[in-house]
This record gives sequence, structure tokens and C-alpha cells, in this order.
Amino acid sequence: MILDVTEQFWEASLEELKHGYIQDGEVFRCLLCGRETEKGIIYPEDGRFYEAERFMRHHIDKAHESVFHYLLQLDKKLTGLTEHQKALLQLFYQGKSDREVQEEMKIGSSSTIRNHRFVLKEKERQSKVYLAMMELLKERDQHAPSFIGIHQTAKMVDDRYNVTEEENDKILKKYFPEGTEGALKSFPPREKQKLIVLREIARHFQHERVYTEKEINQVLKGVYEDYVTIRRYLIEYGFLDRKSDGSQYWLKS
Repeated sequence: MILDVTEQFWEASLEELKHGYIQDGEVFRCLLCGRETEKGIIYPEDGRFYEAERFMRHHIDKAHESVFHYLLQLDKKLTGLTEHQKALLQLFYQGKSDREVQEEMKIGSSSTIRNHRFVLKEKERQSKVYLAMMELLKERDQHAPSFIGIHQTAKMVDDRYNVTEEENDKILKKYFPEGTEGALKSFPPREKQKLIVLREIARHFQHERVYTEKEINQVLKGVYEDYVTIRRYLIEYGFLDRKSDGSQYWLKS
């Protein structure tokens, strides 16, 4: 489920984020899309056989290119990085020298690139201090509300995502009076409410499954009569993606 993946992504340790997956008992779960593998099962692919954890690493490389690449594509509000800094990090990750980076980006000189490296290193130090402070704060702050995690595929992160668990539950009860498995009473007018409702509707779809437009519509018709509007907003808010001709749809990961 998309929300479960989001929660586990934000609650993961630094080491787990670097690996891109967590171990939950006998199960390995991808933090980027929710794909699972189970200990004791052998997974065949491309003429080779993989045990569960090795297949999870293979899955991440094949489906997401790399954890680094996936994280780099996240919204600026989630990474704190400008497009310029992202471009630099991508080239550094590829093993480019300062001169090669300078020539490819056509900026300044090699010393300019070294200065960018220094700025990024400084940002790393600041992040470590901030992370330590927030961890210590958790031990003391008894009044901090629980916020709903931002889905990693969000196209534009802003105040709409400032949603507490209490607020989330209240809005879902208002718009799904018969429960979230039932029909949507009406489509909310406010952006934050739309986000909450759409995130819940996205739970109706399975990761790594490709849907036809007819299948998408069939699922959404059970949720709301104006299924075309819901489908459009699911794409607009970054929950669903599709081929340009509309022939295939899938949950974004």
C-alpha cells in the first residue's frame, strides 16, 4: 500500500535508506516501491536464481537504477537540493573528476568545482547536526503532533502536505462516511483535503501492476461517479503515471 511504503521510508534508519530496503521478520521490503521478497524462496530472473535479499538488491538496481538515483529525483522540498546541486552530485556519483565535471557543465574552472564540493560537504555537516538535534528533541517534546509522511512521488511539495494524523482521520471520516473501502461522498474543494482523499484512493491499486484505462476506470467507478476527475487528479498529484497514449497506467514508485 502506498501509505505504508511512505511511512516506512521516512521511519527508516540512514543505513536502511542507503540500502533501499528493510528487513521485517522473514520479509525484505523495498522502501522505494513496496516490493517484497521472502527468506527461503528462490527468485528466478533472466536465467539466474537469487535468494531473497540478493534479489531485492537486484530489483532496486533494475527497477530504480540505484537508491542514489531515486533519492536524487525527489522533490526539492524533500532533498533541499537545487537542480544545479543535483546535476553536480550526479556527475560526482558517476566518478567524474573536477575537470570533467567543469567541462561537462561548462562552468568556471576546476577550482569552481572544488568550491561546490566544499559547499556540499558543509551541507552534509549541517544535516548531521540538525538530525542529531531532532533525534534529541523527540526524547523531550511531548506535544509534537504526528504528521502523515509525504509520498515520495509527489510532484510539488508545499503546505498541502502539512497534515497531522488527527486531521487526516477527520477528513477521511467526512468524505468516506461508510468507511474508506466505501464510496466517496463528494470530491473535496480544498487542496489539502484533495490530497488526503486521493492518497486514500491510491490504496486501491497494486504496486508493480500495469492497468489498462478500462481497469483503472472500473476501480474508480466504485469510489466515485466522476471517475475521470479522480483519475486526472491521481496523475496530477503524482500517485499514478501512464503512457502518453493512455493505454497503460501504474502506481508511481
